[in-house]
Amino acid sequence: MLDDLLTGSLLVNPRAERVRQVRALAGRAVRERTGRFLVEGPQAVREAVRASAVGLHAVYLTAASAERYPEIVASAAGRGVLPRLGTPAVLAAMSPDAQEVVAVADPVDVPVRQALAARPRLVAVLVQVRDPGNVGTVVRTADAAGAGAVLLSDTSVDVHNPKVVRSTAGSLFHRPVAVGVATSSLVATLHGAGLTVLAAAGDGRCDLDDLLDVAGDTPVGVPDLAGPTAWLFGNEAHGLPDEVLQTADATVRIPLHGQAESLNLAAAAAVCLYASARTHRFPPS
Repeated sequence: MLDDLLTGSLLVNPRAERVRQVRALAGRAVRERTGRFLVEGPQAVREAVRASAVGLHAVYLTAASAERYPEIVASAAGRGVLPRLGTPAVLAAMSPDAQEVVAVADPVDVPVRQALAARPRLVAVLVQVRDPGNVGTVVRTADAAGAGAVLLSDTSVDVHNPKVVRSTAGSLFHRPVAVGVATSSLVATLHGAGLTVLAAAGDGRCDLDDLLDVAGDTPVGVPDLAGPTAWLFGNEAHGLPDEVLQTADATVRIPLHGQAESLNLAAAAAVCLYASARTHRFPPS
């Protein structure tokens, strides 16, 4: 039965042109030229082949990984993309980090207006964030917290960078992601979608714990976490640009109760996004 869902002869040459083309998608210039990107590993590929909105071009496995992950084979075949088998050496040449499961897909980014069209109640925004691991982890965290969209500024790392994709653990395919959003118009765009814009900052004027205490019944001039909210997260070394901080509705600091000087970006984003998610799920009585 599994054989009926596979196509082509076994790929055996790690130096074949097809293998080199897949491997080359690790580079941004090739991704931009071809309009395709590399999806690595069983979790990410599983979610990619399940996501009908993702344009899928090819899936590669070894015989062992095809037996191990029959749901990937079946989902891809169900979308009209019959997976191709290769030897372990071929799959390692395509990607040494993929655990013998690789896919090639169309970019996932959408226009910012489309990402915000459903009027999400929670949005994560990354501004000038260049560390791939941080970006991927924030995308994954935003998905887990129930955020309706993720936005990346025009100076952030490419969301299709292989390390970003791996770090999202498949969450890249669960929520609308808009990339290349102009920093100059970012806050105005979020306000236009009905979102209160909160900038996470170590020296923020508002304390996150205080905002949680009054969520749903906030005094005048205090941002309400229970309302639709966009959280802005900046570069870990330099923070958010001044022009963004000045146009946000409020700057918010996470209280540090121990001796740590700060939280890293991904940890801070998790705290902030889950604070909002809690007020959205359990509105104060």
